[in-house]
Amino acid sequence: MKIAIACHPTYGGSGVVAAELGMELARRGHEVHYVSYEPPFRVSRVMENIFFHDVEVLTYPLFRYPSYALPLAAKLTEVIRAHGVGIMHAHYAIPHSISAILAKQMCRACGVRIVTTLHGTDITLVGNDRSFYEITRFGIEESDAVTAVSEYLARETHKQFAVTRAISVVPNFVDTEIYAPERRSEALRRRFAAPNERLLVHISNFRRVKRVLDVVEVFARIARATPARLLMVGAGPDLAAAELRLAELGLKERASFVGPVADVAELLACGDLFLLPSESESFGLAALEAMACGVPVIGTRAGGLPELIQDGESGILAEIGAVEEMARRGLELLEDVESHRAMSRTARDVARRRFPIASVVDRYVALYEEVSAAGGAR
Repeated sequence: MKIAIACHPTYGGSGVVAAELGMELARRGHEVHYVSYEPPFRVSRVMENIFFHDVEVLTYPLFRYPSYALPLAAKLTEVIRAHGVGIMHAHYAIPHSISAILAKQMCRACGVRIVTTLHGTDITLVGNDRSFYEITRFGIEESDAVTAVSEYLARETHKQFAVTRAISVVPNFVDTEIYAPERRSEALRRRFAAPNERLLVHISNFRRVKRVLDVVEVFARIARATPARLLMVGAGPDLAAAELRLAELGLKERASFVGPVADVAELLACGDLFLLPSESESFGLAALEAMACGVPVIGTRAGGLPELIQDGESGILAEIGAVEEMARRGLELLEDVESHRAMSRTARDVARRRFPIASVVDRYVALYEEVSAAGGAR
């Protein structure tokens, strides 16, 4: 098959899923065309069957606010015609599904079909804004197939947008050969923590919804009780606030900020706990990657996280903002070697059994084939 993938290329779960999906499809012999304003964060551009098409946004004095959706639609149309693409996979409803619908209209004779994957904030934040509500609903209704990364997100989409069409739940996935406890490097770990110190890890885009200050507060409470260090991976608007709060607590020297990292498997495998106290998570891909590395996750009962983590078995769940409980239970786990080892094994097992990359990508391929057969796509 020939598949065009439109996605946000920046650091975040939707971009990671789009990148990993496309690379796995390419390994299977499918031809994958990424269409975006820059290469997706994790994509290897030297892989066979991977192609990147740059979307150039016109700047012209007449256009006070240059549009991205229109040049994206034009580039998708160009790629469809030039390469015989049969499937457009839009990751995020806005603007990608809208651009894909416009491209499909411009290529009626091509028989191209649209699969839209909803990742979370395109529904719960962006799409729910009144100014985007109708166009988001239109993108969902006009796609040939729609998937959501969790049961929670599928329910929210039906509820908030009153859509009646079917939404298939295809969860996020992880390559458990890459994300594995065996990736742990003691030499790398020593860059962030001494052998007698516990290493707590957080990875995100540092937006407000991630509640990064709660990460700091949980770490501070644990660090008061046992030698510990904090590793912060990623970048975003709340990074400076986290650094400031650590300085106020006298803990800035015990935290490392390493910025966005493409291959986080080795960093995750070095951790003892992964902190994800988010206000909302449609799925929690970073948590799944930590679990695959055998690192217990402390998360919240928010969004799709309870579908991923079973409290007390494969991780720890608390209410949003319950930093005292998170710290207490995290410390208890760190101090109980056998419980920590058991939770680590269970977390790894859940990742391997329920979310392996091969079986989830199989589901996407089956969906592509289904919509292609229905529409006669190439």
